[in-house]
Amino acid sequence: MTLHKIFKPKVSNIYEQKKTWKRWLFLIALLIVGFSLWYTNLMVKNIARDERDKISTWANAIQQRVNLVNYTDDFFDQIRAEERKRVEILAEATERMVLADDENDNILFYLSIISKNTSIPVILADADGRIKEARNVDFNPDSVKYFTPELLEEFSVYPPLKLDYYSGNFIYFYYKDSKLFSELKVVLDDLVESFFNEVVNNSASVPVIITDSTRTKLVSWGEIDTTRLDDPVFVKTIIAEMAAHKDPMEIIIADRKHYIYFKDSFLLTQLRFFPVIQLAIISIFLLISYLLFSIARRSEQNQVWVGLAKETAHQLGTPISSMMAWVEYLRTKDVGYGTIEELEKDVNRLNTIAERFSKIGSVANLKTENLVEVIYNSVAYLKTRTSNKVEFTIQPARGSTILVPINYQLFDWVIENLVKNAVDAMAGQGNIVIEIIEEEKSVNIDVSDTGKGIPKKKFQTIFNPGYTSKQRGWGLGLTLTQRIIKEIHDGKIFVKSSLPNKGTTFRIVLRK
Repeated sequence: MTLHKIFKPKVSNIYEQKKTWKRWLFLIALLIVGFSLWYTNLMVKNIARDERDKISTWANAIQQRVNLVNYTDDFFDQIRAEERKRVEILAEATERMVLADDENDNILFYLSIISKNTSIPVILADADGRIKEARNVDFNPDSVKYFTPELLEEFSVYPPLKLDYYSGNFIYFYYKDSKLFSELKVVLDDLVESFFNEVVNNSASVPVIITDSTRTKLVSWGEIDTTRLDDPVFVKTIIAEMAAHKDPMEIIIADRKHYIYFKDSFLLTQLRFFPVIQLAIISIFLLISYLLFSIARRSEQNQVWVGLAKETAHQLGTPISSMMAWVEYLRTKDVGYGTIEELEKDVNRLNTIAERFSKIGSVANLKTENLVEVIYNSVAYLKTRTSNKVEFTIQPARGSTILVPINYQLFDWVIENLVKNAVDAMAGQGNIVIEIIEEEKSVNIDVSDTGKGIPKKKFQTIFNPGYTSKQRGWGLGLTLTQRIIKEIHDGKIFVKSSLPNKGTTFRIVLRK
């Protein structure tokens, strides 16, 4: 059993199977990622729904609290109105008592009304500010005979009532809110302030802003960057952003209009972008994993290639040395000179091949060579071992000079592989054209044939190890060719064009 039979079966199908495996693995990966994203998105939607329910509950609670505050404020307004009526009754009773006579009016009735006032602070004073009488006040009427500026300001919240006494003498009836009402007013103010605090310090952690009726001045805020509130542009921007998210809630507290702006909580915003971030992380992880495995696989392949090449060179060394000795021995015998010369060429060729393998994996030793002369020499050797039905054309003509740094033995191997593949593709009959094109920073070598062509989907596969379309072939020629060009000469090789039954053109790009 030959080595070819041992290693060759179905090697060409490995890459087809590999593509199939890749497709299935990619499909399975998509299914796993898709299911993960679907399930994550489902959980995010559920959490988002719970968050929005909390926001809705919070908004409803705000509205109910607004109603409670407004109801309390209305209640206080009613108390204020009642106190005003009591003050007016007191003033009228005081005036009637002064003007009353025993025959027509009941002085005791007016005295009863006045004496029952135990909560409303009142002061009777003349036009000069002299205090005539005072009740329910915080000072001693016996020691304070005139209005002080502070006392006058305190009792000027409401305009005084002007009472007409005898002979056009007028006396002024000053009053202010009762102590009970003042305490209730403090309670109302605390209730309004507590309302604002509860709005901005909400359990839903919603970024919120409360503005005045102009929608520009901030009254209160919560869950936002407080360090930038002095910046009018920032305030205007965040108000516009919240308004675009949802219409503000309009509330009226203590007869003053306010607007509550809010948007989704930071948690809800994070949840909305979580699937995208998850997909990005999974993609980055898969990409890094793929790159690491590719590097490891490529490194392993390199070691295998180098080891195989070195071992091949070593195995060829002994029989080549023996053949060289036999050539020298045949020279001493009566053997035709032409036979000896051709045999020596083949032995030298074997020696060159062994040297090529020994250079695989070694440090590249590039020397500036005339690329035109190198290619002409390579083709000249191959012509004598190729069918006469194959016609070679090389451009430019021999004698031209295009200098490029190359490794002579290995680049000669590249040309040999491309030419042999071209001959096989043409079944030993057709034209091979090698065109050398010099550019400013590079040199292009186009090797064209008139063979059966390569399908476009195979343009990359043909460089894979083991891939071959020939019945008897190892599928290593183009792989070695690519490695020599890319890794040793830092160049590129690819299929420039190919048409079925028309031919194929390979392009090599070398740096000058």
